[in-house]
Amino acid sequence: MHRRDLLKLGASFAAIPAAWAAQAAKPDWRPSVFDDHQNETVIALTELIIPATDTPGAKAARVNRYIDLFLRDGRAEQRERFLEGLSWLDGYAIREHGHPFLRCAPADQTAMLHSLDQGAGPGHNFFRFVKSATARIYYNTQIGYQELNKGGRVPASFGCKHGGHA
Repeated sequence: MHRRDLLKLGASFAAIPAAWAAQAAKPDWRPSVFDDHQNETVIALTELIIPATDTPGAKAARVNRYIDLFLRDGRAEQRERFLEGLSWLDGYAIREHGHPFLRCAPADQTAMLHSLDQGAGPGHNFFRFVKSATARIYYNTQIGYQELNKGGRVPASFGCKHGGHA
């Protein structure tokens, strides 16, 4: 995946359409683009990027579903590049650990992602894109917004609250 393509793709995740939110929340949701293995890989990958701690992580925010919906509605080239990135990740995991990414130990998964984050080349570009998309999507979901606004950090209005200025 080339840097220019990543920038175009990343800009597309700026806001989640309301229709996607309704679709992603369906209890009977099935991926449109991903097969089951790819979907599980995206869930694991995004959860490693934003894990559940004392707050919900990417899995609870259904980030994988939004990525699938975006790829479904996006350009064929974007879809192909993303799927190629997932295949590359599995190939990398097999070369390094003898198993696809999902079957690697959690510590090995984390080490691979750290290596990709620090490295260069197609794996680096793919991981940086997934990392950026995960954060953008997460903070555009209700779960992400609630986390962002924990403790009232996001004001209801940016206007002046003094009586004479309201």
